[in-house]
Amino acid sequence: MAKKKKAKKAHKSERSNGAAVVDDHVLDRLYLVIDSRKGADPETSYTARLFSRGRQQIAKKLGEEAVEALIEGIRGDKPKLVGESADMLYHLLTLWAATGVKPAAVWAELARREGLSGIAEKASRKRSS
Repeated sequence: MAKKKKAKKAHKSERSNGAAVVDDHVLDRLYLVIDSRKGADPETSYTARLFSRGRQQIAKKLGEEAVEALIEGIRGDKPKLVGESADMLYHLLTLWAATGVKPAAVWAELARREGLSGIAEKASRKRSS
């Protein structure tokens, strides 16, 4: 049996205000771990279980997590919002992996939109549809 590679721990640094910051590659590393679970045993891996249930179920779970994050955001419970946000990002990355979307494609789209007015960006999408 092949050894599974351990995911590297996130590199932490500090901002000038003293707040801890996790480097910006944590989502890329998480995606690689998620993607590596595609062929894993659904009995021993939650991620493999999600993949075995298909994209529709993964999308449904993402929606559930998004609603839970929304609820905690409305309540103003910061620790719970952080936890639900992490759950939501995990399920979003799982949906990307199931669909064949690479994080780099999303990062490129975000970079393209950076500095654009949200109103102008939305208007450009309507014209190109």
